[in-house]
Amino acid sequence: MAWAQNKSCCQLTITDQNNILAMNDNFAQAHLAPTPYKNLTSKGEMFTFGTQGKNGNAYLVKSSKSDCKKAIIIFHEWWGLNDYIKHEADEYATEFNDVDVYAIDLYDGQIANEAATAQKYMSGLTQERATELIKSLIKNIGDKKIAILGWCLGGAWSLQAAMLAEKKCVACVMYYGMPETNIQRLMNLNCDVLGIFATEDKFINSEIVQAFEENMKKAGKKLTVFKYTADHAFANPSNPKHILEYTLDAKSKVVSYLKLKFK
Repeated sequence: MAWAQNKSCCQLTITDQNNILAMNDNFAQAHLAPTPYKNLTSKGEMFTFGTQGKNGNAYLVKSSKSDCKKAIIIFHEWWGLNDYIKHEADEYATEFNDVDVYAIDLYDGQIANEAATAQKYMSGLTQERATELIKSLIKNIGDKKIAILGWCLGGAWSLQAAMLAEKKCVACVMYYGMPETNIQRLMNLNCDVLGIFATEDKFINSEIVQAFEENMKKAGKKLTVFKYTADHAFANPSNPKHILEYTLDAKSKVVSYLKLKFK
């Protein structure tokens, strides 16, 4: 039985589940080292915000509109807040010129370039620190409509952040991230969810996705799922084997969904 199907996982926090996943050697080997990339046309800058402990950081691309009332929070994959993720933030800022885009840093400035380091950073992320960072950033954003999206590790945390944002959150997108299994917690969602998954993913597999669909239905929440005949991380911007056709198709669906929810 795969570790992800162990019934005891239902008693674990999302961080516990992600930590177990991070230390799975097969999961690590499925992530090829990111192709070197430097975002030379950055539209944003790093932004520091206060927390109860160490200050948090995010890459911020501000809207040109002074009365901006919308924000997108982007969650990085297991490599950290690298230039690929900053480029994604730039692209979403271009797509939505009336939205402030924040790419949150869950690793407090640490970026991995190979699997062993990514394992260390992902498994070292605590529930308390991630929650503190997310809550503090949401508080800093203030009275704006918030949409949230992320990949892999970030896909799992995008769903958690949507629950933490409560009524401020109008949309949640998760790319092949570990879903919440606690139906009572899912009931706290104030928005529907768009899920992008891969049918050949051995980690966030079809059984996990099916259980997520069933749990969301039991919680009385709407979940729209798009499945691609691909492997885990097919749309990750740093994956040298990502599938461009599917990446673009999924992104078009995400943009349409966000535009609808921001209306």
